[in-house]
Amino acid sequence: MKQKKILIISYYWPPAGGPGVQRWLKFVKYLPEFGWEPTVFIPENPSYPIVDETLQKDVPVNLKMIKTKIWEPYQLAEKFGKDNKKFKAGQFDVGENQSWKAKLSIFVRGNFFIPDARVFWVKPSAEFLEKYLKANHYDALVTTGPPHSLHLIGLGLKKKLPNLKWIADFRDPWTEISYYKHLKLTKFADKKHRNLEAEVFKNADITLATSYTDAENFRKKGANAFCITNGFDLEVGSQKSEVGSKNFTTKFTLSYVGVLEQLRNPEILWETLDNLVQENDEFAKDFELKFVGRLDDKILKKIENSSLKNNLNNLGYQTHDVALSEMQNSSVLLMTNFPQESSKGIIPGKIFEYLATGKTILSFGPKDADVEKILSETKAGKHFGYDEKENIKNFIVETYQNWKSGNLNKNAENIEQFSRKNLTQKLVDLMNKQLF
Repeated sequence: MKQKKILIISYYWPPAGGPGVQRWLKFVKYLPEFGWEPTVFIPENPSYPIVDETLQKDVPVNLKMIKTKIWEPYQLAEKFGKDNKKFKAGQFDVGENQSWKAKLSIFVRGNFFIPDARVFWVKPSAEFLEKYLKANHYDALVTTGPPHSLHLIGLGLKKKLPNLKWIADFRDPWTEISYYKHLKLTKFADKKHRNLEAEVFKNADITLATSYTDAENFRKKGANAFCITNGFDLEVGSQKSEVGSKNFTTKFTLSYVGVLEQLRNPEILWETLDNLVQENDEFAKDFELKFVGRLDDKILKKIENSSLKNNLNNLGYQTHDVALSEMQNSSVLLMTNFPQESSKGIIPGKIFEYLATGKTILSFGPKDADVEKILSETKAGKHFGYDEKENIKNFIVETYQNWKSGNLNKNAENIEQFSRKNLTQKLVDLMNKQLF
């Protein structure tokens, strides 16, 4: 049977680091096994906030790549200081913590670069790809965002080539994302954001969401939306790891892997751990608080000024391979989400790699979140609100006692549905049903 061809437009691609890269990197890896030949269109000179050269090994050797130049204001803004670099990575201070430079950057970004600072790639990319698609047949087109500017490339192509089958993949929501309200938008800018989002939902043949709640919200806005979550590939470091691996740790290690900024800072957890270290000498001796990734300076300073300073192991940013190994060398894996009700549909990509380790997961976020649904279904951990201090303390104490007795890491259940290969099969089934 002749393979179908799919063109994927993505901003993030190796050597870019972070979870946003891996979704389509993994789909591309497995699509040929299900009868689809991928081509990837990316910028030739992007400005990535994080670089991870180790991800290059996951790019298929025979993958067809198309690249064109991009101009983006971040390349200038980075010269003005640290705040702009943090903002490019999706991190920014709020309230009293904002510098005047940060406030100005946020205002300019939200009101002048709509939907985002990669908008200058839209027109030249649409013109280039219109000619390319007329000369080369593809059965489907994918745009994946953020940056949501890429969906405007798809929108422009769909209007020029109405028979083109277009899939708009939203790794994060557009106007419903938690920091949208912090963008200092004028009424005009807010309306423009929402009108463009509505056009994408109306014209895309399929809209993909990474969470159940986001898919439902997109459907309410008129999209033909479906949920295909992120997943895991069952690789830890350079070694294959069986689901539920029970590597015992010499310390009772609570690890956070990834970027942690103030908007998702579980202060109640640091207070609880601080109290436990002061109250229980044995716990203080056994406990390690490990960070693998970018930790906000203010969060780090607060921990260093508490009793937890002697338990702290801050490794800083590491490559993906090292990060996976550090997950495995942990007792409990920490995950945090934004506390607002509007964030309950966010499923951080790291939860799936957490699941693959078989380690106990401690999660923070709004009540009835999609993450809570996954943890309950897989029996892999517990989800708490940011105000459940007593319940959090009881959970940590119970988990610590299980670690002491060697009964901590019980095998999770029903997690194979989140393997990258099974998710690619789900994607292919959806495309075959909806597009043809």
